[in-house]
Amino acid sequence: MLSLLESKPTWSGPDLASRLGVTTRTVRRDVERLRELGYPVHGEQGSDGGYRLGRGRRLPPLVLDDEEAVAVALCLRQGASGGVAGIEEHALRALTKLDQVLPARLSTEVHAIDDATAALPATGGPRADVGLLTRLAHATKETVRVHFDYRARDGTATTRKVEPYRLVTTGRLWYLFCFDLERQDWRTFRLDRIDALHVTTFRFSPRPTPDPVEHVRRSFPRGSWTHTATVSIGAPLDVTRRRIPTQYGDCTADGPDRTRVVAGADDLAELTRHLVWAALDLNADLAVIDPPEIADHLHALASRVAAFATVPAGADRDLGPEVPVNDHGASVERP
Repeated sequence: MLSLLESKPTWSGPDLASRLGVTTRTVRRDVERLRELGYPVHGEQGSDGGYRLGRGRRLPPLVLDDEEAVAVALCLRQGASGGVAGIEEHALRALTKLDQVLPARLSTEVHAIDDATAALPATGGPRADVGLLTRLAHATKETVRVHFDYRARDGTATTRKVEPYRLVTTGRLWYLFCFDLERQDWRTFRLDRIDALHVTTFRFSPRPTPDPVEHVRRSFPRGSWTHTATVSIGAPLDVTRRRIPTQYGDCTADGPDRTRVVAGADDLAELTRHLVWAALDLNADLAVIDPPEIADHLHALASRVAAFATVPAGADRDLGPEVPVNDHGASVERP
């Protein structure tokens, strides 16, 4: 019954009874049981009346199917390991409660997926504040204007008045996609650079919007990092995009078998290394377009790699275990 009530706004008593294969008396009894558990099931009289699931004052017990339970458990595991500052402890507590009540078959499935998944450890980079994230999400849903102080990449501080439309995450950073009232244009702002947020009570009428994800993707290389670089990689566009996802670089065709990549980072040497590894993984050449300073980092990286192959004076090269050969020079399998 709960699943049915969640699937559409209103159900008549006879319709519920028919779908559940019970009597209308059983429907009324089960509605009362749901109310006792904390679910606000409202009953309305009349030809258009019926049962409707509303909002309550406290969180009732959740009923999840198998797929939903596994999805929630996996998301909580990810939330407990980083991404949003301040949420780890809460996610871990919720995960502990869920793990205690999961049936054995589902718990085994969750642990199997978790064990088979590898993730890079969280870095010391910027993370979104959970309180800021929550307040902006509510402002977006309620279509109310917000004010905040913003620190640009170069340190310039400004006060912005905007209409919030969407929160977008790249997995590493969170962005607010909004309409800037003073600039009269669409803008994206990194959440870790927002301060002194004030959510007003002034509602706005939603405007026709461009694609928020595409808007953030286009602005990502130009506005998110201290350094940006443009290179040409000798691999087709679709192949390069599989190696360099959208959140890490803007890839466009640079001919039938080449791709132009615009990527960014806070450290130019680190950015150079990532681009080099991408070209090596693709077995492709790499040509620097901008900035020229990347060439210096390429030379430094090449010198470091070449030094790895240098054998100190007096040291013997380790060529591995000796392989026995027969009289004709062919290798012989050891017993």
